[in-house]
Amino acid sequence: MTTSILFARFIGPVMLIAAASMLLDRDAIRAVAEDFMSSPALIYLAGVLTLITGITIVTFHNFWVFDWRIIITIFGYICIVSGFFRMAFSTHVKKLGDWMLETRPIIRVAAVMNGLLGAYLTYEGFIA
Repeated sequence: MTTSILFARFIGPVMLIAAASMLLDRDAIRAVAEDFMSSPALIYLAGVLTLITGITIVTFHNFWVFDWRIIITIFGYICIVSGFFRMAFSTHVKKLGDWMLETRPIIRVAAVMNGLLGAYLTYEGFIA
């Protein structure tokens, strides 16, 4: 099993489940997000975990090829940037999160994007 398939098998199903929960129980997801945004400690901790995830992905999967595997590499770099911003600029992250919660369609758009990307990575990881 290649590193790409391994990461696709980890990331794809998690994104699919996240998308399903965002679409099926929007009120609960909104409540979780509101609780999360009210805690600077949780924002910081999420930053640490996201940064670790991104560094791990980029360390083991820094492939710049023009096929499906580049999605995993880009995901790793997005995690690094996102983790850094959550740790270094938690106040701004809170403002952005609050804005996203006020803008109702954003959760649906994020859910659909997670679902599509998760389905594709799951397909590449388990079926292709």
